[in-house]
Amino acid sequence: MIHRIGVARVTQLAVPLPPTLEPLACYRYCETLCRSRRHNYPVASLFTRSELRKHIFALFAFARVADDFADEPAYEGRRARELDRWEEQLHTAYRGTTDHPVFVALADTVDKYALPITEFTELLSGFRTDLERRRYATFDELRSYTRQAAEPVGRLLLYIGGYRAPELHAYADDLSSALAVARLIQDVPADWQRGRVYLPAEDLRHFGVTETDIAQRRVTPAVGALVRYEVARTRALFERARPLVDQVGADLAVELALMWHGGMRILDKIESTGARLFAERPQLGNSDKALALARAVAWRGETLPPRTLHLLSRLTDRSREP
Repeated sequence: MIHRIGVARVTQLAVPLPPTLEPLACYRYCETLCRSRRHNYPVASLFTRSELRKHIFALFAFARVADDFADEPAYEGRRARELDRWEEQLHTAYRGTTDHPVFVALADTVDKYALPITEFTELLSGFRTDLERRRYATFDELRSYTRQAAEPVGRLLLYIGGYRAPELHAYADDLSSALAVARLIQDVPADWQRGRVYLPAEDLRHFGVTETDIAQRRVTPAVGALVRYEVARTRALFERARPLVDQVGADLAVELALMWHGGMRILDKIESTGARLFAERPQLGNSDKALALARAVAWRGETLPPRTLHLLSRLTDRSREP
């Protein structure tokens, strides 16, 4: 899914390549790519165990570049070709040969954690879907799309954390799809400009909303009713994913709690926007992010080391100063 990775600040073309293919430089390049996106949730935040962070950046950098191929204007007319080349480089990296910084870092990560290539190829299939499909008749169809376009990222994150239990992967699938669907609801007008409508046609029809309403950015009670429904269903997906945050260990607990609360918070903002959704893009401000952090720490903060908790306490105290 195009928006599961975040909103681009700059394209990957604007991020300078590292001077060498030394692994550390390649990991830093991946981090820079990831930080050039705005997210509703953190990517490899300081609450993730330090030895995992660079590997998470490698995963998201792989997806970030593929995202650009599928979506950025610079690749118009050659999107499918670039995605094919990206997949060819993936297979080459799995065979032990690469000359691209993302794949240097990714190959090291794959080797360290024995990551299956199928998760990456499934993710690329999701990007290709965006080149071929513009509408979804039902929510089941949309969920089939996020199974390819979003859920592999969650499973790969768990692989890096050492979690391979099927039940945890099922919860991660729900969390990944919930985050993806929340982003799609958030970005309805932007997707319309790209020729895509992710809101299921059956939902539009049920609430009496048309694509013309999207195109003309209409504010109507019908749009408000549609938004309430979409938010409620997506919240249910987050609730299905809740056990994942309860069950993972200290290495990913607060990170996943931040993802969960970041996603739920953007749903709050979408719900508040309501009937104005087609005219006004909801987004998280600094206060929203601070609230998500406070809730995540309240949920799984017992997994953090005392030094981190002390730092958080100092930052909180400082934010309260006049």
